[in-house]
Amino acid sequence: MAAKLKKGDKIVVLTGKDKGKEGVIASVNPKTGKALVEGVNVAIRHVKQSQNSQGGRVPTAMPIQLSNLALLDANGKATRVGFKMDGDKKVRFAKTTGDVI
Repeated sequence: MAAKLKKGDKIVVLTGKDKGKEGVIASVNPKTGKALVEGVNVAIRHVKQSQNSQGGRVPTAMPIQLSNLALLDANGKATRVGFKMDGDKKVRFAKTTGDVI
């Protein structure tokens, strides 16, 4: 199945503790169906001190399910992603506005 959300997309969270938050996708793992989004689903991790870094409590972004994310369209609203043929290429477009992403 083609990837509807990709690295660098601006998204909004639809459900969960971070509902309504916006962010940019840092990475996507299609095998698990999850993505890392900057500033969303942040957890505190306890890191041991090393020569290079200070130890302590470090906030870390955790993966979030792709089904809980929606793409932001040009108007700043959540939209679904569709696919259409543009010549020989298959391109993604926002269903609400019809704009090619």
